Amino acid sequence: MIHPSAIIDEQASIGSGVVIGPFSVIGAGVEVGDGCEIGSHVVIRRNTRMGKNNKIFQFASVGEDPQDKKYAGEETWLEIGDNNVIREFATINRGTVQDHGATRIGNDNLLMAYTHVAHDCVLGDHTILANAASLGGHVQIQDWAILGGFSMVHQFVRIGAHSFAAMGSAIGKDVPPFIMVGGNPAVPRSINTEGLKRRGFDADAIAVLKKAYRLLYRSGLRLEQAQQQIAQLCSQPTLNILPEFLQNPSRSIVR
Repeated sequence: MIHPSAIIDEQASIGSGVVIGPFSVIGAGVEVGDGCEIGSHVVIRRNTRMGKNNKIFQFASVGEDPQDKKYAGEETWLEIGDNNVIREFATINRGTVQDHGATRIGNDNLLMAYTHVAHDCVLGDHTILANAASLGGHVQIQDWAILGGFSMVHQFVRIGAHSFAAMGSAIGKDVPPFIMVGGNPAVPRSINTEGLKRRGFDADAIAVLKKAYRLLYRSGLRLEQAQQQIAQLCSQPTLNILPEFLQNPSRSIVR
């Protein structure tokens, strides 16, 4: 199950049923949960904690030092949940002490080839980063969000749940939940209707979100005024993540 050419630090913890391919390197303080599969030539650096049944393809770099000039060798972490797929040449960096000290990836995410997750990013569950999508530091990606290939996200930006970014999007501001964006710079296009249908949102819920979209982007209202009306419109539990998101923008929202 573990190839003899793999190099595993004696301070690493390897769960049961783990497969590690040829020439992979597992560093000190790494924890690999049960059932994980690590391909050949993978490097997992120190202080990476990984849950169960993750699959990492060849040549990925996981848990490397943050690409931040403020980083001075402090103890920081990368935390990965369960059932994630990390494809070829993906790069994921640890956190910095200037934030919470950890980069965090939830469960059931797909990071395609050449994607980059920078220091202190937080990914929820069921997200998809298509080929070469890149996140700056401190980015938050909420559940079920999808970034198209070659998308770029500015540091400290939040990407809302169930949102979708088209191929090549350059995202410099927060993307609210349920919204489709595209372009350079990225601008709102519509509600992510097809994605919502696939996840079981009914016609009534989608109609409410379309009305909320018009209030936010087509009504001419100031953001504060639109927020008040959207809060009343999207009060049900499955939709209230939209008004909650709008209450606390980190870099303002795409407009």
